[in-house]
Amino acid sequence: MKILLVGHGKMGRMVESLAKEYDCEVAGVIDDQSPAHGGGPDADRWKGVDVAVDFTTPDAVMTNAPVLAKRGIHLIIGTTGWSQHEKALRQIVADAGVGIVVAPNFSTGVVLFEAIAARAAQLFAPHTDFGAFLHEAHHAAKKDAPSGTALSLKRAMEQSGFPRPIDVSSTRAGFIPGTHTIGFDGPAETITLSHAARDRTAFARGALTAARWVQGKRGWYTMKDVLGVQS
Repeated sequence: MKILLVGHGKMGRMVESLAKEYDCEVAGVIDDQSPAHGGGPDADRWKGVDVAVDFTTPDAVMTNAPVLAKRGIHLIIGTTGWSQHEKALRQIVADAGVGIVVAPNFSTGVVLFEAIAARAAQLFAPHTDFGAFLHEAHHAAKKDAPSGTALSLKRAMEQSGFPRPIDVSSTRAGFIPGTHTIGFDGPAETITLSHAARDRTAFARGALTAARWVQGKRGWYTMKDVLGVQS
């Protein structure tokens, strides 16, 4: 299977380093800031590519993804901060007849953690003396705050029936790969649940798993679909 790396920063290079383990061949790179840049999304050399894996910026997603989809290339999007364009990209993907997996976080553990968070929120929902909070911490270079994963966790907790406000806070410091903590605080006790990524390989492996899974599929998917996690 041939994959195209859209973005050749830390995540793109991590995907590249692990690709062979997943029987994936890296056909090239789209990243004009990288010496490995092989041209834009309309370059002829991308003919025959099966899946594009995008870890870029919000603006770059809407520059590259529509062109690649129209060329029949499946998409894996790990970039966050572009949700205002989701409706437009959904239509482009549907018209192109390709498959796309969109996730704020490709870690298997995070996907399962979200399901746990939703169940916990459901359990605490009727106990009105408990409030909920969510804190996330990432490296200093991460631009969006709260993280896409934090917003997804909050949405899952709300959709599970938790009726009270969920306070969300963020930290940007040092080199933290990513930590997310949810908590429920009552008059005399606190319950916390956390997920901590030790390095970026968890995200890269998830993206490659999604790239193999999306082959032959059409439509819009998340990592819950890839892992078979029920909403």
